[in-house]
Amino acid sequence: MANIVCAKVDKAYGAVNVIRDFNLEIADHEFVVFLGPSGCGKSTLLRMIAGLEDISGGEVSIAGRVVNDLEPRDRGVAMVFQNYALYPHMTIYDNIAFGLKRMKVDKAEIDSRIQAVAGTLGLEPYLSRKPTELSGGQQQRVAIARAMIKTPRVFLFDEPLSNLDAKLRNHMRVEIARLHQALKTTTVYVTHDQLEAMTLADRIVLMKGGAIEQVGTPAEIYERPRTLFVAGFIGTPNMNFVDVTAHADGENWRLDGDGVRFVVSRGRFDLTERQAVTLGVRPSALVAGGGVSDANRLAGVIDLVEFHGDDALVSFRVGGKEVSALVPAVMRPKAGTPVAFSAKEEALHLFDRASGMSLLRA
Repeated sequence: MANIVCAKVDKAYGAVNVIRDFNLEIADHEFVVFLGPSGCGKSTLLRMIAGLEDISGGEVSIAGRVVNDLEPRDRGVAMVFQNYALYPHMTIYDNIAFGLKRMKVDKAEIDSRIQAVAGTLGLEPYLSRKPTELSGGQQQRVAIARAMIKTPRVFLFDEPLSNLDAKLRNHMRVEIARLHQALKTTTVYVTHDQLEAMTLADRIVLMKGGAIEQVGTPAEIYERPRTLFVAGFIGTPNMNFVDVTAHADGENWRLDGDGVRFVVSRGRFDLTERQAVTLGVRPSALVAGGGVSDANRLAGVIDLVEFHGDDALVSFRVGGKEVSALVPAVMRPKAGTPVAFSAKEEALHLFDRASGMSLLRA
């Protein structure tokens, strides 16, 4: 059992508090991704779990044991860094074996483990080579092999793919996912790339300013963002936002804004009269045309068309706000074309403008 528990964890550098009252439990065999913008504290948290940063307050437990004062080597964790940190003068075999040799593991046991790890990661042809003779993706596999060979209870990944080009990142992301399925080791992975988080994670921990903004499965965070920050951070292309004011209208709420009017049912959203609200709708949820009513529509004149292959992202202004919609590339309009897009109520998100909290009922 290798669950991880962070209880009231704080981290301060002098008078600057970068992690505040962080509470999280990671289950045995779970793949959890810490996601967030630069400076949100995700790598600092990972380093505290690894023992590379002191904990200013609270406790970190691994497999039921408090590890605050344990050395990194005694925590049963292995870490893969953004920088591969391979020894350039050593062969790949020796790089992978280095940690075991320092632990005085028997040579036959080292050889057996290396052959098994190299087979899993497809490194057998490269064991006699030096790191400079390998591609970036191959070097990252060596770094993972060096972590794997210690048979850790917990894998920690600190932005391991950020130095690779887009094609290699995609390839390595698939390899890491398959590796986790095979090993079923508890894994904590840090990234600022939402695609990595959405495709790898069992659960995402989305952070902002040293605190948790939302925890959930990728689907939960995408479909039911808890705050305006989450809605704006998750999803490509970005969610559209329009400021509106709520008014009671029989069994519905009428949402009036600059150049827009939306009508939503009272049962779906928790609103009050004249509440200042931010309405959100994803570009993929906007449908060209719609009914003859002016409600629940966004209309304007196309000022930019971005060709994405199968799709095109078209942008236009609504009441001074830039709005985007995804359309099939073969149906993309030209710049200067008047357009109108409608959205179903279930595709709409509403957030209180003052607090940023979602107004969608549970």
